Amino acid sequence: MKGPALITPELLRAMPLPVPDEGGDKEGRGRVLVVGGGRETPGAAVLAGLAALRAGAGKLQVATGESNAALVASALPEARVFALPETKAGKFSKAACAKLEEHLGKAQCVCVGPGMIEDESVARFVGATLELCRGVPVVLDAGAVACLRAGRDLLRALGGRAVATPNADELEEIYGEEFAGQDEMADVARRAAEEFRAVFVLKGRETFVASPGGELFVNRAGSVGLATSGSGDVLAGLIAGLVARGADAARAAAWGVYLHALAGERLADKVGPLGFLARELPAEIPPLMAELSRTDDTT
Repeated sequence: MKGPALITPELLRAMPLPVPDEGGDKEGRGRVLVVGGGRETPGAAVLAGLAALRAGAGKLQVATGESNAALVASALPEARVFALPETKAGKFSKAACAKLEEHLGKAQCVCVGPGMIEDESVARFVGATLELCRGVPVVLDAGAVACLRAGRDLLRALGGRAVATPNADELEEIYGEEFAGQDEMADVARRAAEEFRAVFVLKGRETFVASPGGELFVNRAGSVGLATSGSGDVLAGLIAGLVARGADAARAAAWGVYLHALAGERLADKVGPLGFLARELPAEIPPLMAELSRTDDTT
């Protein structure tokens, strides 16, 4: 079986991102809806939303619990924030999906999961949300990824328009089995993409991107400093922003993983190998994206 293609600037330039019309408006660059943020982790939705905008999405909406909505809105003045009904325990109530349904159809990508901590109520909410996303591309992160243990059909119904972003431990929990180690990760990513019919971003020292169509990429860029709180939320939002701009799921995932890795390298040079913050990553994305998008004719 053919091995993974190494993600490099040359590879990405061969699969360029959609370029918005110079005369277009923000609607033409797509709308991202981030669904997430728990009472203890409201900042995760902020990080994902900021990354989506830095990736070039034209509009941002955030749906979060009513106890978090004012905080998220103040942290993200660029976003429209929707307050989802909660139970007394701070979980999304049954009415949350009905509220969410009003806005799903207007989004070009829905990013579900940042800041959501998996339990039975979250699993039910994520399942119901995915049922409503049959015509909308989806990026799943954090608590939403863990909910895939419920079965393959949640993603299969999306027809290849979903991206899941687990690490190895999360994927082991989904499958209920342990994997041999780093050498097996490429095959595991390929297996998950085929079985779930979705793009899988298997995060680790080497990150693998596998599509249900058989594409397989590996990223070896990045730095140890990326292993920090909130980094995964930034990656999920970054991929969602690229999808909203019109990139297919596999292309958005490959670009997103590499941009995220290079942003970590840039911050390691500026700040040091350890100690930079996830909130600092999104600002590195636009210049990196511009550099990677240049061809020989424009340099």
